[in-house]
Amino acid sequence: MQLRCLIAMEPPSRFDPDAVRDEKLKVIRAIERPAPRDIVRGRYVSNVPGESYLDQVENANSRTESFIALRLHISNWRWAGVPFYLRTGKRMAARHSEISIVFKTAPHSIFGQTLGQHRNVLAIRLQPNEGINLFVTIKEPGPGGMRLVDVPLDMTFAEALGRGVEDAPAAYERLIMDVIRGNQTLFMRGDEVEQAWAWTDPIIKDWREQDGHPDSYQVGTNGPEGAAALLHGDGRKWRDIDDRQDST
Repeated sequence: MQLRCLIAMEPPSRFDPDAVRDEKLKVIRAIERPAPRDIVRGRYVSNVPGESYLDQVENANSRTESFIALRLHISNWRWAGVPFYLRTGKRMAARHSEISIVFKTAPHSIFGQTLGQHRNVLAIRLQPNEGINLFVTIKEPGPGGMRLVDVPLDMTFAEALGRGVEDAPAAYERLIMDVIRGNQTLFMRGDEVEQAWAWTDPIIKDWREQDGHPDSYQVGTNGPEGAAALLHGDGRKWRDIDDRQDST
């Protein structure tokens, strides 16, 4: 929820905790409630005895999910018609967190049909190896006509800022320091929490009223097949977790 708000929020009037949280609250209020077809729940299974979710929680009747994928829309002027896809889960292919911003294809291409297959992507990598990747489309060097290829422009904080990054406080340490300093910028305000639960509670209620169980996915994969179908219906696909530029 917080990452989605930080990406979609308008610039605050000033760098002030309440100004930042005011803009995040506007985003939460504008998020449309997803239809059942916009949500995929999953739960990991394994061929190894004792490694499946139900084995580990020791409750064969559990209907709790370990994965969720959503397609969301925000009802405001800036984001009208722009889908937001969220995916998170446990025991997947890798422990990886990133925000990927896929830019729209140009309305006209002098390169014919090939450009539509390539879209520039800005990937903000949160873990591991915090950094930024900008995937751009260039002409492949050499003879043989116009062939477009995607290449990454990679920046990691460790390389750009040197060894000092290794000594920087971890995420939770930073939050504790902010508490001591009285800086509430990174913390949710009460009205944010209430609005977030007002959006989430009806979804949870619908799940409890359903008789079905979450879709299964194997440990070490990218999630259930339904998550892939969620994007395929829009002519898109998830970025492969195991193909990322995690390190240099």
